[in-house]
Amino acid sequence: MHEQFYYGAMKPLSSLRIVLSRTSHPGNIGAAARAMKTMGLADLALVTPRHFPDPDATAMAAGAADVLANARVFASLEGALADCALAVGFSARARELSHAPVSLREAAAPLLEATREGKVALVFGNETSGLSNAELSRCQRFVTIPSNPAYGSLNLAAAVQVVAYELRLAAHGGDVWRAPRFQPATADEIEALYAHGTETLAAMRFLDPRMPKRLLPRLRRLFARAGLEKEEVNILRGILARIDQLLRR
Repeated sequence: MHEQFYYGAMKPLSSLRIVLSRTSHPGNIGAAARAMKTMGLADLALVTPRHFPDPDATAMAAGAADVLANARVFASLEGALADCALAVGFSARARELSHAPVSLREAAAPLLEATREGKVALVFGNETSGLSNAELSRCQRFVTIPSNPAYGSLNLAAAVQVVAYELRLAAHGGDVWRAPRFQPATADEIEALYAHGTETLAAMRFLDPRMPKRLLPRLRRLFARAGLEKEEVNILRGILARIDQLLRR
């Protein structure tokens, strides 16, 4: 069973670190921060970004300025990974000398399990060239996002969003907010609605009580399928009462 968490304190998502290496465009850093926050991730590490801090990063972060404010900048990938128990490289390109790639969905649950041992770094390369072979060699696992074989290039922030989403899904099973539940109508209230409706329809000459055919059974099916709430029955009874008033004039 998945525990219920709020954005500020999500385990094991709080043990995931997004590492962006050699980022060229500051807007992508901000967009990645926003992608992280929407999925409950907060730990952002930047390796030799070309421009940071930068107004474009702040603008693209929208409501995730706190993720940017807490981001740490490192002079090397080794520094960003120093306190991590596991580093995972993300790339769309096939490599001759690398670990066997695993699809993101297949890797998601094992990556979350690995957070029991400590921080897990999710490493993304430069927007133009992705991770270099040397950078990928610093990672213990190689994960890829399945995509169109003819064009598998994802924007950096989009890749971060997809990865963060899949990990959140694996951690929390797609839990979403639940609509409020209102008091259901009782059997007696629905029967009273049914009787009132029958009388009004007969008064309107829409229903002939001597030859009701299948109208009444279909109305029963409709009411049963609707799962009527107490307030909904009151609204329908109010409509019928107003029709009754007009018919009596």
